[in-house]
Amino acid sequence: MEPLYRSVIGAARFVFAAQGTRFTILGRENVPREGGAVMAVNHTSYLDFMYAGLPPRRHGRYVRFMAKQSIFRHGVAGPLMRGMRHIPVDRSGGGEAFRAAVEALRAGEIVGVFPEATMSRSFELRPFKAGAVTMAQATGVPVLPTTIWGGHRVWTKDLPSRRGLARIPVHITVGAPLYVAPEEDPQAATARLRAAMQTQLEAQQAAYPPLTGEDRRWLPARLGGLAPTPEEAHERDESDMRRTRDRFTG
Repeated sequence: MEPLYRSVIGAARFVFAAQGTRFTILGRENVPREGGAVMAVNHTSYLDFMYAGLPPRRHGRYVRFMAKQSIFRHGVAGPLMRGMRHIPVDRSGGGEAFRAAVEALRAGEIVGVFPEATMSRSFELRPFKAGAVTMAQATGVPVLPTTIWGGHRVWTKDLPSRRGLARIPVHITVGAPLYVAPEEDPQAATARLRAAMQTQLEAQQAAYPPLTGEDRRWLPARLGGLAPTPEEAHERDESDMRRTRDRFTG
């Protein structure tokens, strides 16, 4: 029993109901009923943690997400993150986080990972880090390719949030588990994971209600939308990092 985590999920569901969020969740059967698994999730919204945690609840399971260390220092979010046993990641050196994640996987937990490492402004998949695959390979657990589409219309970078009653559809898909053999090249396995998630994401986009007019800002440029191209998004990300470095070194 996890009263804190259960209460947080209950509060999240209340918020989703107040927002009128319309969920389409596919692949719940791909979440193992017991044992460890790495849940690899694409990242376009500040609420992706909450969305990705919904499919495992069918089997009464919780996800321990890997999240940047600064969240754990927040006065309100920090105690909640620690109480739900999420895993802090120091981006200057992730060895400790990797060890904690491997320990959790070996203990039979589901560990949530965002392989892109940061939110995608283009709403396309960014390049993947190999950490999700490496953790799965080290522990022999499956990787669950998980994609979310629509959550970025609620709250994302650079665009106004719509956290009130907006009745936004959010599609969540958990794909078939991927297994990484001990001898498989991690980069090749990461490419295999990314390809599976790309296929899922494109299927979600094709099934999503059409977006027209001003709502095209939520569509990738590839689909005729007004979102930044991956190249433009990369430049904005680089600009953010330069500002952060200047703030700490200036």
